[in-house]
Amino acid sequence: MQTPSSPDALSGLQVLDFTIVMSGPMCTRMLADAGADVVKVEPPAGDVVRQRAPVRGGISTYYASMNCGKRSVVLDLGTEDGRRVARELAALADVVVENFRPGVMKRLGLDYATLAAGNPRLIYASISGFGQSGPKAGAPAYAPVIHATSGYEAAHLEYQRDQSRPMNNGIFLADVLGASYAFGAIQMALYERERSGRGQHIDVSLMDSVLGMLIYEMQAAQFPPDRRRQVYEPVRAADGWVMVAAVTPKNQEVLFDVIGHPEAKTDPRFATVAAKESNWPALLELIEGWTRQRSGAECEELLMAAGVPCSRYRSVAEAMEDPQVAARGFLAELGEGDGRFKCANLPFLLSRTPTRARPLLAALGEHGEQVLREKLALDDGAIEALQRHGALG
Repeated sequence: MQTPSSPDALSGLQVLDFTIVMSGPMCTRMLADAGADVVKVEPPAGDVVRQRAPVRGGISTYYASMNCGKRSVVLDLGTEDGRRVARELAALADVVVENFRPGVMKRLGLDYATLAAGNPRLIYASISGFGQSGPKAGAPAYAPVIHATSGYEAAHLEYQRDQSRPMNNGIFLADVLGASYAFGAIQMALYERERSGRGQHIDVSLMDSVLGMLIYEMQAAQFPPDRRRQVYEPVRAADGWVMVAAVTPKNQEVLFDVIGHPEAKTDPRFATVAAKESNWPALLELIEGWTRQRSGAECEELLMAAGVPCSRYRSVAEAMEDPQVAARGFLAELGEGDGRFKCANLPFLLSRTPTRARPLLAALGEHGEQVLREKLALDDGAIEALQRHGALG
């Protein structure tokens, strides 16, 4: 178990964060959760998500959940002094993360080649819609566009009944995947740097992240199957819907016993995978005949107790109240007074080193002077000069 005295896995790691919105901020928050010192560089107006609802105690909890644990510095990268300070901070960093469209950081003189020339141990992660190379590298992209262009939405639609229009989706899967891959790649680069002494550039594509997730679908695109793939579908309960996923033959036998149809264990319609898929509607009808006579909670309780994977369909609020979530300490509570809110910790636990959302919720530019004094040893006069020149917003 983790203990308060356990060391942070990334303690001492210096991270300079040029990210906005979601994919980049989620990546750097993961680094902060593991103990890295993350300095977020924001434009004078701040990350646009600072203004997004929900708001509690004057703070966007949406923004805070992706940026807790980071220090905030305002630099106007449109000024020469702002860019110079950014380069000086990067010279002291272990890791730089950015998620602008390819070419933006180069125009600012903050690209990997420029920064690595003065800091050869620098690990520089770029997260973008289509990656840093290829004919679409410079194309603008946000998660909904990536969901469409990667084939994800079309593949998802094929699994639905009676759908002719792609469904709306406000869950930005591409951003979270890209953030997670960037976080993992940074750990790999840090490990390699211990051997080589050199940093490197990490190029994460949201398009590649989502397309790579479509494991079966990519194979089916190359070798179209003879019949449509059957997937487990929701079945009606007396008060909503449940998901029953009796995947293995043993699961299926137990399922038939629980729902009162032991004869189905020898029914040729369900005897093999191919037969079961050919008779999928009949199987669902058999299951639903039992589930619709019971509440979702009862279905879940009886089937799970028998070893058959099953869950009622819950809201996010209900899932957050699950005792299992509490037992694992998955939710962190941040903020103070009326501004308190919950956000997710990382979905893995290390036995010796803690990972957790840090309570620091930085106001825009809150740590500007602190960081400039601490890292660059600037005095009052130098900081005042930067302010006069507009470098600090």
